[in-house]
Amino acid sequence: MTSLIDQAREVLALAGDRAGDGPAAIALDDARARLDEPLRVAVAGRVKAGKSTLVNAMVGELVAPTDARECTRIVTWYRDGVTYRVTGVEPSGDSAPLRFDRDGGGLEIDLGGRAPEDLECIEVTWPSSRLAEMTLVDTPGIDSLDRAVADRAERFLSAAEEHPAPTDAVLYLLRHVHASDVHFLEAFHDDQMAAANPINSIGVLSRADEVGAARTDALESANRIAQRWRSDRRMTALVQTVVPVAGLLAEAASTLRQAEFAALVTIAAADPGLVDELLVSVDRFGRSDVSVGIVDSERSALLDRLGLFGCRLAIGLLCSGEVTTASGLASELLNASGLPALRAELADRFGRRRDLLKARHALLVSRHVAAALDDVELSSAVERVLDGAHEFAELRVLNALQRDTLGFDAGTAAAARRLLGDDGMQLDVRAGLDVGADTVDVRAALVEQHAGWQARAEHPLATPDVAAAARVLARTCEGLLAALTPA
Repeated sequence: MTSLIDQAREVLALAGDRAGDGPAAIALDDARARLDEPLRVAVAGRVKAGKSTLVNAMVGELVAPTDARECTRIVTWYRDGVTYRVTGVEPSGDSAPLRFDRDGGGLEIDLGGRAPEDLECIEVTWPSSRLAEMTLVDTPGIDSLDRAVADRAERFLSAAEEHPAPTDAVLYLLRHVHASDVHFLEAFHDDQMAAANPINSIGVLSRADEVGAARTDALESANRIAQRWRSDRRMTALVQTVVPVAGLLAEAASTLRQAEFAALVTIAAADPGLVDELLVSVDRFGRSDVSVGIVDSERSALLDRLGLFGCRLAIGLLCSGEVTTASGLASELLNASGLPALRAELADRFGRRRDLLKARHALLVSRHVAAALDDVELSSAVERVLDGAHEFAELRVLNALQRDTLGFDAGTAAAARRLLGDDGMQLDVRAGLDVGADTVDVRAALVEQHAGWQARAEHPLATPDVAAAARVLARTCEGLLAALTPA
């Protein structure tokens, strides 16, 4: 059978033959190239949510400026490349190289006399193994006091039939759930698969270390909040899951310097009573008269890099003797930050659906071109793929389960999501068994599930939506059973 990506390529080729030259051809060329690119993931949220800090943490280098510089008002792409390069792209599509320099807070980009509104976006090419896996897009705050800046962020990320989103997925940073957050996420979801499409969105409870006044149990409290949001129907209709992340701590752990480690060691070696007094609050740590072997400016720099929670955690680890090296401390801080869990979610939820997300964008672009050309044959080719690809049918069911519109009880809904790969793509997991289960048991479990979904689809009292979803799930069981059978 032709893969979904190959079907998308065929449709793009047909669309290219019909479109000729012009804007439509450019859009199709971009969609064709995008099929072979890493996933494009946008980092979005309100002002001061910690977007640029998270970008730095995910790249593992200080590349994104985190203060209120002019370039933070512009959509900025971070891509892997063979050399370091920064390019400014104008609304007309023209581009020009921009001068840049490194400083302690990320790239210092010279816009060359241009105002932020004169540029459509900035493209940063940076050799990075992380960016080779995933292209990141840092966006301005959606609630910026500058309405033009906020409109630019929403316009860039909002999806519609005539304007497919330029990214495959979004990490949306939340501190509290505001009306503007809900509005944005609804706008980001295209209406191709359902009225709302949380399949390409992950919520991030950002600045999680600030929960509970930066106490040592702050991340435990943040985990409880995230768990509550994960069970909130309003949130599950908008995002797949919610992951707490202490972005500042993750950034510092990914870029920890030897001088910072030495300063922390000096504090940890001071009198325990003085250290406890120093860690009471931000004011005492940054401006205390207590002498612990380093000057005020060094303590303030540590606060800027790690935050009070990070300083408490790092000094506690050093005092207890749990870590003795800079690399060991960085590893412990990174694990505590929640970033590894977010990376795992990205790899699991977005990575394994990469082809699906890429193909969907290509088909959306082709549909737009067909509508613009009023080409019935091209429209029919697009619709045949969209209607015939079982992956899209599964996606529609998964979205319905996320929004809880099928009326399934909790156990049935969980079994359906598991079957669709929401808990992992291994056959034994999707069958509802433990990893490593015997093939005979996996086949028996899938046969039983197939019979159950088939019976639900044929039940005389089943609603049309439930019957349609059950047929899709039965077809999924058939596909998995076929995968178990040797060629």
